[in-house]
Amino acid sequence: MLFAKKTKLTAAALAVAVTSIFFGGCGKSDEQQAAQSQKVQVKAMQVVQRDTPLTGEYAGQLVGLETVKVQSKVNGNVIEKFVRGGQFVQAGQILYRIDSRQYESAVMQAQANLAQAEANLNNAKIDLMRDQQLLEQEAIAEQVVTTQAATVRSYEAAAAAQAASLRTAQENLADTLIFAPMSGKLGVDDVAIGTFVAAGNTTLVTIGSPDPIYVQFSLSESDYLKFVNRQTSQPNSNIQVTITLSDGKEYPFVGQVVESDRELANNTGSLTIKALLPNPEGILLPGMFARVKLAGETVPNAILVPQRAVQQLLGKSFVMVVGEGNKSVAKNVELGEQVGSYYIVNSGLDAKDVVVVEGLTNLREGLEMDVKTVTAGEMGFTLSNVTRNFNADSGSQGK
Repeated sequence: MLFAKKTKLTAAALAVAVTSIFFGGCGKSDEQQAAQSQKVQVKAMQVVQRDTPLTGEYAGQLVGLETVKVQSKVNGNVIEKFVRGGQFVQAGQILYRIDSRQYESAVMQAQANLAQAEANLNNAKIDLMRDQQLLEQEAIAEQVVTTQAATVRSYEAAAAAQAASLRTAQENLADTLIFAPMSGKLGVDDVAIGTFVAAGNTTLVTIGSPDPIYVQFSLSESDYLKFVNRQTSQPNSNIQVTITLSDGKEYPFVGQVVESDRELANNTGSLTIKALLPNPEGILLPGMFARVKLAGETVPNAILVPQRAVQQLLGKSFVMVVGEGNKSVAKNVELGEQVGSYYIVNSGLDAKDVVVVEGLTNLREGLEMDVKTVTAGEMGFTLSNVTRNFNADSGSQGK
């Protein structure tokens, strides 16, 4: 009996021990799981430190350097056409011929009138010479000679007038041939054979010089002042311009700013700028749109933080960094220029800081985080600027 009681007590104690171990082990796992689940899931990356050129990007449009409307100096119908729309032509190349019959007749009439005037002049000169000889012999009065000399001068004026009329008629005849005033590419607005053209009114075709070409864009007042200050501090530096076309490819040639408007536009407060770009292959066409990039000064060893990491509160900017034990630490930062997906940080961070770029919604300072380290490439961050709104403040946060 005693042995049986001991056996029962031993079994009960063993059961209690096993149960204690089991439930004790389950309780410890739950605490670990709870602690793990309380960590905030975030993505973070180390801030970037590098020499950073400051650039501005603007929406621009290509404009022809020279565009001429080719018009006739005489009236008439087009009877011959030597070119077609879109063709490249050289200065002096013949483009059109206007019906010349009436102008040929005008030349012949002017020649006949001039011949008659010259004949009258010659006869008057002969009479004057005879009268002068008679005057020497005192055979006629001096008044006769004076009158005849006046007649000669009158015929000289008439002959000169007819000679001028002949030159005008000859010029009109020559103007029935229309030549290219410059080398360039013709538009497709060329008129057809048979079209009646009015002198100085009807445009036969437009022609433009393809190389070089302007890109026109606008600077905000604040950006304009930045570039003025740069030119003042670096008087020998040229403002280089590059463009990116609508297919996303950067144009290989670099241009220079050559013109700026004399005043800001009243409706936008922006200043119109023109830069000249080489176009040797004729790829650029007037009317095309492009993103214009202006190269500015380079900030050495700039600290860059992704825009996505920056938060605003009560007019202050701050970022969350990964602190000791993977706990979140808020740091106030002073932001500089916006460069692509980043801000230049003037103060508040150093190159060793790791900033949170995703998972900020529920993140507060002092929370333990489950950190996944990412790279700029994985997040799609780039140093290439996006096109700005002309009136946007360059220090505002991008998206």
